[in-house]
Amino acid sequence: MSRIFSPKLFTLSKNGISKNQIKTDILSGIIVGIVALPLGIAFAVASGVSPERGLITPIFGGFLISFLGGSRVQIGGPTGAFIVVIYGIVESYGYNGLIISTVLAGLILVVFGLFKLGSLLKYIPHPLVVGFTTGIAVIIFSTQIKDALGLDIQSVPPAFLDKWSLYIKNIKTVNISAMLTTLATIIVILLSNKYIKKIHGYFVAIILITLVVHLFNIPVFTIESFFGDISNNISFNLPEFKLSSIPVYFKPALTLAFLGSIVSLLSAVVTDGMIGGNHRSNTELIAQGIANIVTPFFGGIPVTGAIARTATNVKNGGRTPIAGIAHSITMLLIFLFLGKWAKLIPMSCLAGILIIVSYNMSEWRTFLTIIKTSTFDAAVLIITFLLTILVNLTTAIEVGIVLSSLLFLKRMADSWKIVYEDSDTDKIDSYKDLPNGVGVYEIYGPLFFATVKEYIEVIRNNDKNLKTLIIRFRHVPFIDSTGLHNLKDVLHLLSKKGINTHLSDVPESVKSDLLKHKIIDPDKILDRFPY
Repeated sequence: MSRIFSPKLFTLSKNGISKNQIKTDILSGIIVGIVALPLGIAFAVASGVSPERGLITPIFGGFLISFLGGSRVQIGGPTGAFIVVIYGIVESYGYNGLIISTVLAGLILVVFGLFKLGSLLKYIPHPLVVGFTTGIAVIIFSTQIKDALGLDIQSVPPAFLDKWSLYIKNIKTVNISAMLTTLATIIVILLSNKYIKKIHGYFVAIILITLVVHLFNIPVFTIESFFGDISNNISFNLPEFKLSSIPVYFKPALTLAFLGSIVSLLSAVVTDGMIGGNHRSNTELIAQGIANIVTPFFGGIPVTGAIARTATNVKNGGRTPIAGIAHSITMLLIFLFLGKWAKLIPMSCLAGILIIVSYNMSEWRTFLTIIKTSTFDAAVLIITFLLTILVNLTTAIEVGIVLSSLLFLKRMADSWKIVYEDSDTDKIDSYKDLPNGVGVYEIYGPLFFATVKEYIEVIRNNDKNLKTLIIRFRHVPFIDSTGLHNLKDVLHLLSKKGINTHLSDVPESVKSDLLKHKIIDPDKILDRFPY
């Protein structure tokens, strides 16, 4: 168990952390906490829940991810990737359903970690990740058009095409003040990020724009217009549920767990490269799971590792989980003493922040590169992207994984090759001393269900007058149960024809499978090619 779950904080504490590093980590955590303030509020509002939930989430979830996680510098909190999923769950099941789904997602993440699935998630195809990430970015952008333009719309439909149809119909109701506030927010963020290195433009924009709007009494909607006063109380609440209803929430929970694990581990991998570190993926998943089990009971929403805030931590000198803990404490102090003033923030300012977030998430340059480089990858990318924006993220992930697997199998199946040599053919150098009556088949590629039929048919239909046949396995990385079954049949057929068949240069893993399933006698397996 200790190998599976080994928090970085505990390991670093045993080895000792210098006082200077602790001071640097605390300062970095405070800065990240300030950056996380506008993002937490924006993500919560965009997800269809009250603003304070976006502040509570990093307090509890962020603390647990740093305290128990497998990364030195991971910062936990609500992220843009979750907006679409959370909004859909709240629309369908209410906040009560979101609590149940998030807790189930946490349990699934813990199971992922205990079964050491952290290392397997790195095999998720990159085009699939880019496809649904870009799709999420487009959806986030789409959800902000109403507030960005101040359109006079009471309710925005959830479907992507319906949203844009409604926007176009109501384009004449644009509020110029809201539109200018959105543009001003975007400009302030871009300029701040260029000229102010220590504090992120999100925080500068939200403070400056809110002050200007209220000093000059600019007519735009604020958080208070929609949510009223923001509570600064934290309480423990249990959701109402029946055990019989748990299966209903399993599908959204699995989506949250899958998406959260990818986002979190991607963040850990990226920041490993920045600090020259090495995160513990299974520990990270377990910590993410625990955070998502605990946080909802205190009013939070799903939590995961946040790439932008984690990168900010690294850039400000954070090198241990103490920075993440300091970030959570900073968020707690802001929530208790300053959170009530968040009601003054203009909705169009939050829209401007989320437009920047969606642009940064979009990975449009990578999107275009993948389309230009590979037909197969482009197919996965485009289908995942379209399903994300037109259907839902769950379907996009499911179809994307299945499609990626099928295309991978096709690539593997198309890459097989089998070469035959005997005394009557022009021999390549390896077989120049081959005796009469001896034939050699050399297999290139895995012997599995997608290729085995072609391999076996070539060998089965050999009509040469052979006494001995050697099948070389040196280029066979693995064999599955279909391959074993078909190989056993063809060896039996060759034996009936009076052909003495041997296998040579068999990799140890393949050899183990052959002997375990009694496909061939041990003395028929040659360690080396005899000629």
